[in-house]
Amino acid sequence: MTPQEEIEALIARVAMGHRKSFRELYERTSAKLFGIASRVLRDEAQAEEVLQEVFLRIWHRADSYKANGYSPMTWLITITRNAAIDRLRRARREGTATEPVEIAERLYDPQPGPEARAVERDEARVLNECLDELPDDRASMVRQAYLQGMTYAELSESTGVKLNTVRTWLRRSLLQLRECLSR
Repeated sequence: MTPQEEIEALIARVAMGHRKSFRELYERTSAKLFGIASRVLRDEAQAEEVLQEVFLRIWHRADSYKANGYSPMTWLITITRNAAIDRLRRARREGTATEPVEIAERLYDPQPGPEARAVERDEARVLNECLDELPDDRASMVRQAYLQGMTYAELSESTGVKLNTVRTWLRRSLLQLRECLSR
């Protein structure tokens, strides 16, 4: 299992309320997330507070993470960066900002950085190669369901394939994709 898959699995277990997985996710990611918060806030004490807020958000919103080709670290970093920027903006409104907020706002970029984009491109290439191994109709259904957000019922209606058959095809296709991605 790749590090990305391990973090995705931890996030999935956190979404189910698994405390040990939450602890492991914290141990594996907190140093990097703390570094990001520190870089934005330029204050270790505030960065520690933001990190606590971030992990509370992760605990409560882990079920909103979707493995959609983006690195799970990108999701975690985005939450951290947004929380740090929110903290700076709140400090500016309250008149307690010690660093110019404009600097942090210029640093703020909700898009993945160059390294994350390179990883995403590579992961997308591998995923597309695996999708190409599926029959065309199944690959199309997987793309429509998991990349375009179509429901099983919508797929059934648009393709004329029975709903239970759509479910079966998608389940089998995902198993094939998992196998392909693990090679």
